[in-house]
Amino acid sequence: MFEFTDAGRILAGVALLSIVTIEVGGWFLTKIVRGAVPMTPFQKAFARAGHAHAGVLVTLGLVGILYAELAHLGGAVGWLSRICVLAAAILMSGGFFAASAGKDRNEPNAAIALVWVGALSLAVGVVSLGVGVLTS
Repeated sequence: MFEFTDAGRILAGVALLSIVTIEVGGWFLTKIVRGAVPMTPFQKAFARAGHAHAGVLVTLGLVGILYAELAHLGGAVGWLSRICVLAAAILMSGGFFAASAGKDRNEPNAAIALVWVGALSLAVGVVSLGVGVLTS
């Protein structure tokens, strides 16, 4: 019988609730593509990228939590595999949005670094999960 650890249950619950914010972002994105929110083509592209990364990475994070739970991953590997993919969802999507913020922006600002920090977090999360599952 499958049972969640407290960490897995709490992280999965928070991740599921965060999907509402992604839905609101999708609604806002429809305003952008309809022209109700003035943005440069660069900003529109980054808004799409931020929204897409949030949705895909939260979904991957939820799947990762299940794999970590099923493999009974504990310790540092367990925590890294459960948290890092979800952190990447926040860092990467937030990086796209923050890097394109501002009137008439046509290139990313320094906040683009968050995208790369998120990419590192994603790599740590999926590698620790993959190795943990293979060695469980």
